[in-house]
Amino acid sequence: MILKTLKDFNFTGQKVLVRVDFNVPIKNGRITDDTRIRAALPTLEYILKQEGSSIILMSHLGRPKGKTPELTLKPVADYLGGLISRKVIMAPDVIGPEVEALAGNLKPGEVLVLENTRFYPEEEKNDPDFAAKLSRLGTLYVNDAFGTAHRAHASTEGVARLLPGCAGFLIEKECAFLDKVLENPAKPFVAIIGGAKVSTKIAVLESLLPKCSSLVIGGGMAYTFLKVQGRRVGNSLVEADFEGTAESLLKKAGELGVEILLPVDHLVASEFAESAKAEPVDSLDVPEGKTAMDIGPKTVQLIGSRIAQAKSLVWNGPLGVFEFPAFAGGTQRIAEFVAACPGITVVGGGDSVAAVNKFGLADKIDHVSTGGGASLEYLEGKALPGIVILKK
Repeated sequence: MILKTLKDFNFTGQKVLVRVDFNVPIKNGRITDDTRIRAALPTLEYILKQEGSSIILMSHLGRPKGKTPELTLKPVADYLGGLISRKVIMAPDVIGPEVEALAGNLKPGEVLVLENTRFYPEEEKNDPDFAAKLSRLGTLYVNDAFGTAHRAHASTEGVARLLPGCAGFLIEKECAFLDKVLENPAKPFVAIIGGAKVSTKIAVLESLLPKCSSLVIGGGMAYTFLKVQGRRVGNSLVEADFEGTAESLLKKAGELGVEILLPVDHLVASEFAESAKAEPVDSLDVPEGKTAMDIGPKTVQLIGSRIAQAKSLVWNGPLGVFEFPAFAGGTQRIAEFVAACPGITVVGGGDSVAAVNKFGLADKIDHVSTGGGASLEYLEGKALPGIVILKK
């Protein structure tokens, strides 16, 4: 996808309305993970280097029910000021005369942070009047919030209809890497799709299958596939309504000559609990009364051998219940293989991103997506409203 980017615009003397994704975890008024804030810095710094430019920042935080004081962006504004060593002003609201006055009086090099856009239900409804009020605050629009680009909201899509706009560096980078594995991936191309449920990953499986050399299916969703192959799955998660879907996907893979890799051994437990004892099962079958919680060592090596040969790789979703220490080993070993992969590696999706961060491997992966739902929908081949509108 060819996007309008920062390099297509002259920001000299402009008041730039920038949508960022500052939906960060805050505990007792302190930001506990600033990854998303730091991801926006290259775009902000590029704009502020243009003579006479200033920035008005828009973001949401959490899921407020109206104007919820504990979901204010004030801690984010304070934190950002420390990062960029510039004057950052916190607006008392999102729209209105006072906010318009603050935006109008911004001096070159200053940044104004609007209050949480979701304090207004009109934001998520993409209300045209609300978008118009936002658009009056700036002269140009930049969207750098990949994590919300799959939502047609007023600040992500509505404003882009009213102001000349482009993608920031983060959205440009996200699209470039995801396009590499979607449009013409270097082969062998390995896709690793995990997570709990087939139902949430059908579209991405169907999108990636024709492009793959090997498709790894792991996590809880693997057991619906194993069941339709006639294997015993014990008490493992099976979505009966999607057994037909699993069968047809396996059949299509056979027709396309795509290798499907499913668990060949498991770590199981008697109950789904963090305190449960991990029991290795050196078999395709899961014993009666047991629940599969992680992939076993043979599966790790099998997947690892394909990762080592991959020239392109995409990973979305964990391979086991990695939140429980006893069942994190499979996902950790796969993360280590991905980090060592010689090809282009892209990790997208909230839980797999959390995994590579947890294991300290994010800096060894070519691209770790900042958007869980957005990256999943992009991999599914869906048009993301906040990005499509920025196409050339």
